[in-house]
Amino acid sequence: MISFARKPAMYGAASLRVLDLKPRVEDFQSAVVAGLSAAPKAIPPKFFYDKRGSDFFYRICETPEYYVTRTELGMLDDLGAEIAALAGPAASVIEFGCGSAEKIRKLLAALDAPADYVAIDISRDHLLASAEEIAIENPNLNVSAICADFSQAFELPDDFCDGSGRRVAFFPGSTIGNQTPAEAEGFLRHVRSVVGAGGALLIGVDLKKNVDRLNEAYNDAAGETAGFNLNLLHRMRTELGCDVDPERFAHRAFYNVALGRIEMHLASLGAQTVCLDGQDFAFADGETIHTECSYKYEIAEFADLARRAGFGVRKSWTDAERLFSIHFLEA
Repeated sequence: MISFARKPAMYGAASLRVLDLKPRVEDFQSAVVAGLSAAPKAIPPKFFYDKRGSDFFYRICETPEYYVTRTELGMLDDLGAEIAALAGPAASVIEFGCGSAEKIRKLLAALDAPADYVAIDISRDHLLASAEEIAIENPNLNVSAICADFSQAFELPDDFCDGSGRRVAFFPGSTIGNQTPAEAEGFLRHVRSVVGAGGALLIGVDLKKNVDRLNEAYNDAAGETAGFNLNLLHRMRTELGCDVDPERFAHRAFYNVALGRIEMHLASLGAQTVCLDGQDFAFADGETIHTECSYKYEIAEFADLARRAGFGVRKSWTDAERLFSIHFLEA
């Protein structure tokens, strides 16, 4: 059932237009049972982000090894005027996934009198809180929230964008890297349908680089990434009653050169059996649970992917060290 507030609804001090598509949220226990039953074992990375996991991730972003967040933020500061010129006046900004509000704040501040901001996220509470903050800070901006799984196709209501400027989708953080290349192409096709002819996409993409630099980024000396990864096991124990012992697993992250991706795993320290929901799951010594992939791209590789999805590359930028890239794509 769809809940659609066509007239602005009040949230705190802000008015929002809200479209709730009632996205299916995968059950944690079902996902873990299915993942531990698979060969090889795997748990989806979306389950990293409980409160404790989110706290770990924020600390990861502050580590000297993890360059992604600070590099992208610095680039948004430096490129604001160029991005604004490409986007044009009165743009309708559509953000796929509401992470840290710092990036969308920088983009909105840089643009020339943006007309609309549409936030899309699967987590309704987080979505409404984030959209409300933006609405309060930008009283002249039409702010809307769509509760949806943005990896699935949906239609954007016409009256969520005023139509006077171009639609500009925003997908920062190299989140595209958490999808396989085939999934990424499908997602970009969906974005292309949402922004329509003449629309655009501003997207952050992590680059292929020195293997040691990549491995260090996911194996920080402070152990924040290890804690982030191992927190999945803590969640299984505290929320699901699983008898797993996190101390009998170790964080493993490495760059797979052949596949062009960072892989994160939880490796069993010795042979053991884990029980969940009345089922026993045996682990051999060194056997892993695959928890995340993060694909990296060359500039030309990503441009080819974008073109296959119906986008042309208007402009691509990198930082001085060529660690990260931002692309302005046009439908």
